[in-house]
Amino acid sequence: MKNKLVSGLALTLTLGSFNAFATNGYFTHGYGMTHKGMVGAGVALSEELMSGANNPATFLANGTQLSVGLELFSPDRKYSASDVDTFYPDAFYLQAKTQKSDNTLFAIPEFAIGHQLNDKVSIGLLVYGNGGMNTDYSADSEPEGTFYAGTTGVDLKQMFISPTISYKLNEQIRLGVSPIYAVQQFKATGLGNFAPFSQSPQALTNNGTDTSTGLGIQLGISQDINSSLSWGASYRSSVSMQEFDSYKGLFAEQGGFDLPSSLQIGAAYKITPNNQLVFDWQKINYSEVNSIANPIGNLMSAPLGGDAGAGFGWDDMTIYKLGYQWQRSAKQKIRFGVSYTEQPIPSSNVLLNILAPGVQEWHFTTGFSHSFSNSIQLNAMAFYSPAKKVSGANYLAPNQQISIEMEQSGLGVSVVWGI
Repeated sequence: MKNKLVSGLALTLTLGSFNAFATNGYFTHGYGMTHKGMVGAGVALSEELMSGANNPATFLANGTQLSVGLELFSPDRKYSASDVDTFYPDAFYLQAKTQKSDNTLFAIPEFAIGHQLNDKVSIGLLVYGNGGMNTDYSADSEPEGTFYAGTTGVDLKQMFISPTISYKLNEQIRLGVSPIYAVQQFKATGLGNFAPFSQSPQALTNNGTDTSTGLGIQLGISQDINSSLSWGASYRSSVSMQEFDSYKGLFAEQGGFDLPSSLQIGAAYKITPNNQLVFDWQKINYSEVNSIANPIGNLMSAPLGGDAGAGFGWDDMTIYKLGYQWQRSAKQKIRFGVSYTEQPIPSSNVLLNILAPGVQEWHFTTGFSHSFSNSIQLNAMAFYSPAKKVSGANYLAPNQQISIEMEQSGLGVSVVWGI
């Protein structure tokens, strides 16, 4: 049943904090501090328990282990609307100004526990954020605001709870599987002036936080080709989520907001015994979800909330990730990474994406791991994603130009220890 309490420490500690992420679209750029230090690359590597979130085949526990991590994430989001010389009747002009979103620092936890059953099988539980988006444009005075209906913004949080098992098929190949229990929450404010476009205007905006859940699965394989080269692949299914009933007048398919599938394939190569390169290719299929992929042009032919209702107009994304790690000593590794993708928002869809300016293209990361003993390891990472701007016409007032922009930075630490 929707809006039930989801039992367990995981939900209490995580979902309430997963507001926003270093993002490819709204997917996080990686899972686990070791992999985030290499821009999320390493689907062919087992570096820590959280490696299983990238590829369940790489989930390996040394005895019984626990991992707890925390990332501090700082996004800088803003939009600008141009001044115009001529105001046409029935057009919907935004105030000519530049405005930044509030809430620029978020704490994002992660959690994993694993147990080695025998020399072939490891089992465990992973709890982590898949992605999210958050904007909060304050109104200078009521009822002013971005869309003249008060403080404007959205808050989307997504969390995965994944029991995970990996199996050593032979000396070269491991297989893994993770059933996924997905939980997401959403709220929107300040969209009241879009009511004429909605089939359910009472379920369009300012209805508090709604929760939905769904089930999916992630499959993975990893193989050691030789002592220097390995490869891996992981496929995460789409997840059919319960509808956001409180926002069935906003999202297509009566409040639908499913999770798109994704595929990640990569290889790791040791240049020398202490120097390793990793390269991953990732595809995120945003086009599978109407509420994300439908263009704003559908406003003229279908109501918001309808099957063909307007969405954010996002394209699919292909991400290229290159990472490097140096085994500096027996106890320490140093990491760097760079990734690139084409941001998913066409210039024709900037109006609604004021709410969700997921325009990042480049990520630069660094990190390290230090083993204090055989049972305790500290991992840390830092990242920077340069500002990216996308500009286009205001769909509801085509002689006005709008630009959306975001810049991101952050750092995180995790500790893994035997229990």
